This record gives sequence, structure tokens and C-alpha cells, in this order.
Amino acid sequence: MNNRVETLTIDRTSVITFVILLGIASAAPLIRNQFVTGSIVNATLLIAVALLGMRDGLLIGLIPSSIALATGLLPPVLAPMIPFIIVGNAILVVTFGYLRNKNYWLGLVSGSVLKFAFLFGTSSIVINLLFSQKVAASVAMMMSWPQLVTAIVGGLLAYGFLRGTKRLSRS
Repeated sequence: MNNRVETLTIDRTSVITFVILLGIASAAPLIRNQFVTGSIVNATLLIAVALLGMRDGLLIGLIPSSIALATGLLPPVLAPMIPFIIVGNAILVVTFGYLRNKNYWLGLVSGSVLKFAFLFGTSSIVINLLFSQKVAASVAMMMSWPQLVTAIVGGLLAYGFLRGTKRLSRS
């Protein structure tokens, strides 16, 4: 029998930071504007990675798209895209997480482009399989260049926040 006991240490500041970032990312879809919501959510993901690590950034990335669907920011026809949006958020978080210590901007741009490419590519396939041509065009628009713009703007917001709080590692 293994008598090894492990202790779980929870840092109060990290828990509070996680809850605040999760709250911001969860409330952002209530704004009901793709550019504002997307920028805020992406900023919270990047701030979470910088302050708490990739795991917490990934956890925060699971929630906003479901709330966006529930509040109407994401039209119901986009429900099949939610798993892909979550994976897109994970791509941003992981890419940024691995590259940000080399160069913040390399991490941001690489993660943003990869997230955009993934969402644009998968949405083109999924949407054309599931929707009429008219609906597909408007849905594809939401999953195209606005994803790149909101990721970059979110990165700029995160940079400003992290710089202002002196929590920015090498840039």
C-alpha cells in the first residue's frame, strides 16, 4: 500500500485572479458585439496564460462560447461551431503560452493567425455541410477575419494590462 500523501496548495491570489478572469470572459458575451466580446475574451485568455499558466487559460477558454450561444451573440445555427471555437481558443492559449517568453509579439501573432486559420478552415467545411448557402455566407463571415482582428486586439489589451501591472515577461 502506498502511504504517500500529497498536499494540494492553493494560492489565494491565483484563485481570485482565475475567478475574476473567468467572470470577465463569461460576462463579455453579454455585450452582444463580436468585436468587443472577442477582444475581451482573447485578452482574458492571454492574461490568464501570463499570470496563471496555460492550464488556467485553457479552462477559461471553455466557457465564453457557450455563454455567447445562450445570450444570442452567437446565433443558434452556430451551435455546431462551439467545439471548434473552444479548440481555436486552445490553439491561441497554447501557442501564446509556448512562445511568449521568447517574444510576446511572436506568441500573439502566431497564436492569432493559427486560431484564425483553424476557425476559418473548419467553419468553411462545417458550415457548407450543415447550412444553406445564404446562412453559410453570414456564418462564415463571423468565423473569418474578425477572429484574427479580435485576437490581435485582445493581445494589445492584454499587453497594456500586463505592462501596467508590471507582470509582462520579456517582450
